[in-house]
Amino acid sequence: MLRRSAPISAPSQPGGAMITLPPMRVTKAASLADDLVQRFEEQIESGDMPAGSRFPTEKHITETFGVSRTVVREAYSRLSARGLLVSRRGSGAYVPDGAQYRAFQIAADEVGEIEDVLKLLEMRMGLEAEMADLAARRRTDADLAAIRDALEAMEESSDVDASVAADAAFHAAIAAATANSYFLRFTQFLGVRLVPSRRLYLQGSDRQRHQQYARTINRDHQAIYDAILAGDPAAARRAARRHMEKSIARYRAMQDGLPAESAGA
Repeated sequence: MLRRSAPISAPSQPGGAMITLPPMRVTKAASLADDLVQRFEEQIESGDMPAGSRFPTEKHITETFGVSRTVVREAYSRLSARGLLVSRRGSGAYVPDGAQYRAFQIAADEVGEIEDVLKLLEMRMGLEAEMADLAARRRTDADLAAIRDALEAMEESSDVDASVAADAAFHAAIAAATANSYFLRFTQFLGVRLVPSRRLYLQGSDRQRHQQYARTINRDHQAIYDAILAGDPAAARRAARRHMEKSIARYRAMQDGLPAESAGA
């Protein structure tokens, strides 16, 4: 059990001012190490821990929160792997140059609740509409083939994992068709988190409901593909936006305790 005591404070650099971090939260979706990582990411992303700031020592965190050194080391290892922490022998751990611009992450366990899925869908709406518009203007025959292959894979999928993988491939193929590498890189960064949590939506469902849900998604995707194939940017934008709006409606209906059918999906 964590001890919720004073915020963590540590020198920003040897002999420098103290950095104060907010008290540690206990969340259902994250382990103790996850929580530490998230706290430091937020501080780095906001600029409260600028480049050159020194991380608190393991001893300081363990004494402040009553967590083990193993938890602290795991968190620091993850931060290091993400390029947010560098160790200096005999001096400590510091925030490296440019870390603020690498701090943004959307971890898989952050989209496990309906409200989290809704936030992600809202963020994606503009992205998906713009990608579909550009794809309709710039797609090549190879792009169309890749999008079509992903559609066929979704049609043939018989389980959630295969369906999610095909869905992610569909959006990645559209991103590639924009001929803008930044769209593709961002889509790859989000990965399967671009796809709403089907396990959340289909929990406790039978095979028939899964197939019905897949058909609904596939119809939306087919409309997007048809507009891109036709080279109609306006229709592609509308189809992509409509797809996002329907997904949002489904999850809001779940949030309100209504049957999915009430969302028109």
